[in-house]
Amino acid sequence: MVIAAHPRDVRFLGVSAVVFAASAAVTILWCASMSAMGAMPMPGGWTMSMVWMPGPGQTWFGASASFVAMWTVMMMGMMLPSLVPILWRYRQAITATSEVRLDWLTTLVGAGYFFVWTVLGMAAFPAGVALAGAAMQRPALARVVPTVPGLIFLLAGAFQFTAFKTHQLACCRAVPAPGRAGPPNAIEAWRDGLRLGVHCSYCCAGLTAVLLVVGVMDLRAMAAVALAITTERLALNGRRRARFIGAVLVGAGLWMTASALHKTVVVDNPAADHSQQ
Repeated sequence: MVIAAHPRDVRFLGVSAVVFAASAAVTILWCASMSAMGAMPMPGGWTMSMVWMPGPGQTWFGASASFVAMWTVMMMGMMLPSLVPILWRYRQAITATSEVRLDWLTTLVGAGYFFVWTVLGMAAFPAGVALAGAAMQRPALARVVPTVPGLIFLLAGAFQFTAFKTHQLACCRAVPAPGRAGPPNAIEAWRDGLRLGVHCSYCCAGLTAVLLVVGVMDLRAMAAVALAITTERLALNGRRRARFIGAVLVGAGLWMTASALHKTVVVDNPAADHSQQ
């Protein structure tokens, strides 16, 4: 038996697909542009992305605005696969509303959601710039940086097993304010989007940290993090999937930490490497 989709649902899914494709395309172009700029070699054998530096002839204000715009578009591409099913269920919960108003309310929920991620991007850039500046000014600190990603992976993996993560994941999987009495309005839709965005940012805190340390403009890291977020958000047993992802992160963190420590020993004391051969 084939059930015909309502035209408004087809329109919603079509617009969502177009927005996802556009954000993904722009993100890919941005990543290619950043890759062409190269990276800065740092003490300790690692390279620092130029995303934390202003481009030629660019002011710091321009660099921050560019980063926030890039971050917002990137998050749209990463989060839409897990957000669209929630928005679709939200639309089903308020089907009594006219089609024009339904589209408007859905847009406001999505706008509030991504506004939260935009604010996080505004906070991430100065923090990244400060850490990059500290690493450039202090070679001793720069040599320790290669050990940081492994530790972040370990912390992110452990976070996946916490009760806080489980609670935030449940909030992310729920329809915004499904039990509210009375017809929805614009203010409530905006607040629902903000609330959903806050829960999502809390839920994705570990995976977002992983993305930042691996490379905010690394397409492979983006795809892996987006897949992890979508999987735990849409799986029948999200808690079990989140813990599986946590176990993978812990395993990767242990391997990365051991590799970084070994490399540090070899770089600081080459004779130690020869003695092991």
